[in-house]
Amino acid sequence: MTPPPPPRRRRGTGAAVVRPRKLGGVRRSQMVTTYGVGALIAVDNESFIVAGLDSWDVSQAPEVLERRLARLLKVRSFRQPPAPDPDRATDGVHVRRFPNMYSCPKCATLQPFHKFNSPPRTARCGSCEEDLVPSRFILACNNGHISDFPYWRWVHRGSGHTGGLCGGTLSLGTNGSTASLRSVVVSCSCGVPDVSMEGAFRSRVLKDLGIRCEGGRPWLKDTPPEGCEQAPRAMQRGSSAVWHPLVASALSIPPWGEGLHKLVEKHKLLGASEDIIRWFAKNHAALLKSVNATAEDIIHLVRAIEDDDVAAEQDTTPTPKARSALRQEEYIRLVRGNPERYTAEWQPFVCERPLGSPAVLQPLGLRDTMLVKRLREVRALASFMRGDLPSEADPAHRMAPLTLSDDIDWLPAVEVIGEGVFVRLDEERLRSWETDETVITRARRIRDNHLTLLRRRTGTSKTAGRREQDAEEFDSPVSPRYLLLHTLAHILINEWSLDGGYPASALRERLYCDDDMAGLLLYTATSDSAGSLGGIVAQGEPDRLAHALKAALARTAWCSNDPLCMESEAAGVDNVNLAACHACVLLPETSCETNNSFLDRAMLVGTPTGTVPGYFHDLM
Repeated sequence: MTPPPPPRRRRGTGAAVVRPRKLGGVRRSQMVTTYGVGALIAVDNESFIVAGLDSWDVSQAPEVLERRLARLLKVRSFRQPPAPDPDRATDGVHVRRFPNMYSCPKCATLQPFHKFNSPPRTARCGSCEEDLVPSRFILACNNGHISDFPYWRWVHRGSGHTGGLCGGTLSLGTNGSTASLRSVVVSCSCGVPDVSMEGAFRSRVLKDLGIRCEGGRPWLKDTPPEGCEQAPRAMQRGSSAVWHPLVASALSIPPWGEGLHKLVEKHKLLGASEDIIRWFAKNHAALLKSVNATAEDIIHLVRAIEDDDVAAEQDTTPTPKARSALRQEEYIRLVRGNPERYTAEWQPFVCERPLGSPAVLQPLGLRDTMLVKRLREVRALASFMRGDLPSEADPAHRMAPLTLSDDIDWLPAVEVIGEGVFVRLDEERLRSWETDETVITRARRIRDNHLTLLRRRTGTSKTAGRREQDAEEFDSPVSPRYLLLHTLAHILINEWSLDGGYPASALRERLYCDDDMAGLLLYTATSDSAGSLGGIVAQGEPDRLAHALKAALARTAWCSNDPLCMESEAAGVDNVNLAACHACVLLPETSCETNNSFLDRAMLVGTPTGTVPGYFHDLM
């Protein structure tokens, strides 16, 4: 991870030689989920923002193949985040200094970093020799822009000074009276009264001062600010609201990523002429034998894929429907299974039925289970947001660009290898339960809260006659079926983290919920071999699954926060949960698809009074 340094000249020559400074390292997976483009990263006593994709050197970065996901995101390929290679003198991921405002803890001077005359490759005050401290406060808006906090305007409010012409020097200190923002004081040597940072996080205060979003995009090189009408918000530099990644993922299912399809993509035979393909087949006979294919098979497949690519480019299906279609393809393959035919190199997805009979599961409301003994998931960073959490109602301009270059036709991605268990509910029993009026009424409370949130995001006014129209417009996923599947996934992850030997943060959920889908996939989510040790697959055997489900339901029936938890009218961020808290069903954020939203354990076990029947109330 390197920032662009100033040119350095070799002695005796006039040529400027750029020698990047290596700051530190993070895992490749973190460059997609934690420290992606536009995110802030702290290194020692300095702070930086990860630069755009146009600054990344991916010449040596491995390519990640996943055609289904590439078509969804409208890119040609994926690349793993690059790592610096001393032998080839290649850089890693570039960063740029942000925020630009620093302070000295000894002399309390607050000013842009370059004015400190810091020694090369350090962040120290040129006068005090003390390590500098990057600004704790920044400004960001819901459109993804970010900028330094306007300290000068904050301290000179109401003083009559304009344009920064007071001639004084800013200072930042604390009076030690409290641990709140009231004790953080900004002062200026021009003589204006000292001002604390209290109230800086109130958007109304910034608006009254005439502070507007500057449209800054410091992660994009040489990009001027763009116009923005969003009101900026003051944030802590380390706040989770500063950067929300938009990560899209897909499982590698047949035929993509397997056998002949993988051979064609891995060896870049798409677009090749028949003569080149026949030459390849002749000189790689062992490869073709490993996937039981001939040259004619390759030619036929290449032409079919090229035709599909042309059709995909012309496809105008909205993104939400395209994502749903991707999940439906996975659901069909999980139900059908995929026995092992090739080695792990040529078959990343193996899904088989357990040895035990599913009859033991049917009295529990489960139809069957499948053991996913091998799976591969590709996760790609499509964009990011700042401020409010992402939602279905977000307009396109909220999604900040990773680059403005037309030459970038790839996205950063990582692949994880693991295993999992796929569970399906009994459709007949499910339809009988989800049509109960008391169940529908309880689920509607969460649905209405979610639609209220979406309307607030888009500025749509609420009218009594528009409930169904709004639901269709925003496509809220909330339904009794969804709440049931989601909460069931959470309690099984908690139970399996005890029985399978994995921490809950190493397990993930993948929900398949629609009118014709009612299943969930629980799987390991590591980027190394630890994701395929067999501990989770063993939990999918019918007898063990039945035991785990009963134990999980017993834990869920009572929460240490009851009766407050069960009787809650609304819970969680944005009030989109009911009976769900950290003492019962919430998981680490890495494990949940929706950041611990849309949960209600009453859908599983019912309410204590019996007014709302849980899907598993017969087992309680």
